[in-house]
Amino acid sequence: MATKIELARNLLYKACWLKDEGKPFAKEAAMSKLYCSEIAKQVSDEAVQIHGGYGLMKDYHVERFYRDQRLLQIGEGTSEIQRLVISRYIGC
Repeated sequence: MATKIELARNLLYKACWLKDEGKPFAKEAAMSKLYCSEIAKQVSDEAVQIHGGYGLMKDYHVERFYRDQRLLQIGEGTSEIQRLVISRYIGC
């Protein structure tokens, strides 16, 4: 899980760096949005599995992560839309 999060973070940082440098970043931004939201789903689901019933209780951060990850997949363009954006940038 830590490796997945680190890879997602690095992809996000690359997109941010490109923007800060004034370079084209739309493809990397779409890739980052897609990958980070997918990883958030995988990791939060796995964390709930590890915590068992406690993972769904509001007393634990895991519950919030599990609930919030859904918004990441919907907000600012669904995962399907991000895939279409990426495919256009790579020439498909």
